[in-house]
Amino acid sequence: MSANKFTDEFKRDALAQVEDRGYPVREVAERLGVSTKSIYTWQKQFSRPAKVIKEVDAQADEIRRLKRDLLRVTDLSRIRKQSSGLFSRRMGIS
Repeated sequence: MSANKFTDEFKRDALAQVEDRGYPVREVAERLGVSTKSIYTWQKQFSRPAKVIKEVDAQADEIRRLKRDLLRVTDLSRIRKQSSGLFSRRMGIS
């Protein structure tokens, strides 16, 4: 068997079935017509070091925090605009 028989997309899809959807390696291997050894090899090939995973998680946390902050600032800006418009109309300012 050639090492390049399967595309990276195919390999990642097989891994997603195991890792994300929880199917047993044996079942996925049989369904796709590959060996269980191939799936375990692909896991090693595409796995990320713990340091990278930690960095990605930290970045995801930071992105969530920044999105919350942006939403809060956007809301404050909208409220400020609305209230200044109300104040202007009540005071007769154009």
